[in-house]
Amino acid sequence: MDSRLLPDDVHALGPATFAELGPEVAEAAVVWGAAKAHLHRRRHGRPGGPSLGSAPVPDAASPTEPTAGTPGGGSLPDLTGVEGWLTLEQAERLRRAAAAVPPGGRIVEIGSFRGRSTIVLATAAADGVEVIAIDPHGGGDRGPQEIAPDPVRGDADHAAFVANLERAGVAGRVRHVRSPSDRAHPHVADPLDLLYVDGAHRFGPARHDLAAWGDRVRPGGLMLVHDAFSSIGVTLALWTTTAVSGRWRHRGRVGSLAAFERVEPTRWGRLAQVGWHLAQMPWFARNVAVKVLLSVGLGRLTPLLGHRSGDWPY
Repeated sequence: MDSRLLPDDVHALGPATFAELGPEVAEAAVVWGAAKAHLHRRRHGRPGGPSLGSAPVPDAASPTEPTAGTPGGGSLPDLTGVEGWLTLEQAERLRRAAAAVPPGGRIVEIGSFRGRSTIVLATAAADGVEVIAIDPHGGGDRGPQEIAPDPVRGDADHAAFVANLERAGVAGRVRHVRSPSDRAHPHVADPLDLLYVDGAHRFGPARHDLAAWGDRVRPGGLMLVHDAFSSIGVTLALWTTTAVSGRWRHRGRVGSLAAFERVEPTRWGRLAQVGWHLAQMPWFARNVAVKVLLSVGLGRLTPLLGHRSGDWPY
């Protein structure tokens, strides 16, 4: 195959050529074609694509992930009264990923807040799986427009975190590292089977979590990222890591929860990821617009963008 082949030439390759070149090429072509078609429709006002406010249907579960009713599966724990921004649909995706980690494996969560996602991970994890929650509980980087540290608020979050885990019966299943994620590396062994990232959403900390902690995920392991294509900082961090490194393959998105599998880098795998990230940009633009409207008191206009709750888009 001509190494000078450009993305615009992908459509000229036939099915037989795809079969010869492998699954990464086929995936790259499909994603690139979908992204081109979507952008073409938007540019020319043609129907047939998703609206600006629509959320994509999540990918099907990986064959290695148990589902409810199968060994290692189960159902979601009761999260009533546990504060957090993880939706029930996202919690189910997280549960399936945690249930797939084999005994002896390791799950790391960055950003626990008051334990909503921690409870999901600890409840779903099989016996013998180590569950580590990393959160400094410093009262900062905890939610929309709550960036500055606040020790009083942080201690309240920590107390609620402990109480929620105890109430859910999983306090003994979780090892909490009360530290910023960039200082927590010595407290966690390699490798990681599942990494869940919902820490600080500013670009610098978010990129560190995706790059430095992502490097510790084993081949075939998963990284799930909350606020993907919703937060500006997280989205920029994704573009500088999962989109261009070639080491991650997207495994679907549930709202702002994006899943990635650690893979060996290939040229076509990288192209596929760039195409997939490009395809998320209309949804990202919609989310930024929703946040602006909510911030300036014009939330009544967000239904025009397909957002009908008063909360920030998650």
